[in-house]
Amino acid sequence: MHAHPDDESINNGATMAKYAAEGARVTLVTCTRGEEGEVIPPGLAHLAPDREDRLGPHRVGELDAAMRELGVTDHRFLGGPGRFRDSGMMGVPQNHREGAFWGTPVDIAAAHLVEVVREVRPQVLVTYDPDGGYGHPDHIQAHRVAVRAADLAADPSYAPGLGAPHTIAKIYWNRVPRSAAEEGFAALRAATGTVFPGVAALEDVPGVVDDELVTTEIDGTPYADRKTAAMCAHATQITVRDGFFALSNNLGQPLFTREWYQLARGASGAPAGERETDLFAGVAA
Repeated sequence: MHAHPDDESINNGATMAKYAAEGARVTLVTCTRGEEGEVIPPGLAHLAPDREDRLGPHRVGELDAAMRELGVTDHRFLGGPGRFRDSGMMGVPQNHREGAFWGTPVDIAAAHLVEVVREVRPQVLVTYDPDGGYGHPDHIQAHRVAVRAADLAADPSYAPGLGAPHTIAKIYWNRVPRSAAEEGFAALRAATGTVFPGVAALEDVPGVVDDELVTTEIDGTPYADRKTAAMCAHATQITVRDGFFALSNNLGQPLFTREWYQLARGASGAPAGERETDLFAGVAA
């Protein structure tokens, strides 16, 4: 469950590619088309929301290309493409625009996800933490909608017309252990000048937490090329160079091929004191 196209590839690209390659069903639900994003390539600047306002449909195409790179065949927009609009960063007028995801009542948005959950019947759900990883309104709303939908989907009395009830066994939040983030930035600084003109702050990485909060680590290094290709497919939003990437501010960030999670609901499948290495650890077949 992600807020905008490109969030999935940055946060979970290696994980999605791994499980898709292993034969698991991977379903991506994206809440908005990312209409308020900034545009990196000058030749596409006309798509921006303050010009032609055609960035959303273009990013739908970028998402399609990214999913082909990851091998994910089931990707959907919450309520259909364009049902909810990108709300922009916190505190901007777009937060209150008609149709903005941030201003949508949680239960209205959650009903659309309940329908997906009851159809797909997932064992595992991955979303953001309550702060959305870094405070973006659409990320916060995605968390709220995901958690609410998980509860409603399991309730037999809720909207029986949306399908039979289903309980998701495990819910995870996207995380990055602080030590891994610090190591990634140290490597980037060592290469600064040959990669990007500047370096982002550690606080710019969504979901950074103290290492002990991370319960699960997925080794996606065999799928690094797929994750990189998926991020490159989001060309209006991301520039990838030499194993690092930058957003529209052109400040470098580490590109992680290991991806981390915090188990927020459900039982860990790892021995006490150890991290899981599989999101499905401990889940009944």
